[in-house]
Amino acid sequence: MLDLCLLGTGGMMPLPGRWLTSLMTKYNGKGLLIDCGEGTQIAIREKGWSFHDIDIICFTHYHGDHISGLPGLLLSMGNAERREPVILIGPKGLERVVSALRVIAPELPFALRFIELTEPEQVLQMSGYGLTAFRVNHNVVCYGYTITIRRNGRFYAEKAKEQGIPLQYWNRLQKGETIPADGTVYTPDMVLGPERKGIKVTYCTDTRPTPAIVKNAECADLLICEGMYGEAEKQAKASEYKHMTFMEAARIAKEAKVQELWLTHYSPSLIRPKEFLPEAKRYFEHTKCGRDGMDVSLEFAKDE
Repeated sequence: MLDLCLLGTGGMMPLPGRWLTSLMTKYNGKGLLIDCGEGTQIAIREKGWSFHDIDIICFTHYHGDHISGLPGLLLSMGNAERREPVILIGPKGLERVVSALRVIAPELPFALRFIELTEPEQVLQMSGYGLTAFRVNHNVVCYGYTITIRRNGRFYAEKAKEQGIPLQYWNRLQKGETIPADGTVYTPDMVLGPERKGIKVTYCTDTRPTPAIVKNAECADLLICEGMYGEAEKQAKASEYKHMTFMEAARIAKEAKVQELWLTHYSPSLIRPKEFLPEAKRYFEHTKCGRDGMDVSLEFAKDE
């Protein structure tokens, strides 16, 4: 099960009742955060989740509304007795940007490890999460992220018995481990069926529509995508500043064949996003207006 919370839905600046855009997920006790603007740690508190469990922090880009909350969050994580290293992922220049922000948070009781993205698409695996970072189209270098939780095939005890695999290795093989023992190498494919459908979530903000989003969101359980503007008459402004409208996000969701779309990263001028939802639903029925604290628990599909 992947627990997911949209901590904030605002773009540019926080508003009363609307923190800046950020997403947090939890899987097997491991927390992952995407973006960390002003107010993010308050939103985590409001959700009732722990700072201590955040193992990975990803950044789409380095505009202030996506990273300005980081120093305070790191200090709060230290105060929550975090001691294990934290992995930070973002476009090239990440370590330099974070080092500058840490002037006000110079001492932490845990190490920071940096992964700087330099390719149009990079695939990473850590803490049980599969991550694909993909370049999008903003006025600075910006990435979207796809989170995947893989699911091994069904375990067949009869196969293990037929091949004389000792019982003590069954659990480890079921978890995908290869085991050399007594001159024999036991591999998961000896006891597992084909890999089953996992969980997939794609997150992107601050971009124009691009084929990379469609490709990486294909058949996702959930697409969280910016809808900076709901008004059709702001299409030209969206194009000029490299953002998207509700309708453009909905068309991407339809083309990518996702299960559900959550809109986020609203302009401060967009006070009542739901007024513009019907137009987006004309393109993609399963569209929802994201709101602060909106959450869901995504589970593996039940076996047939």
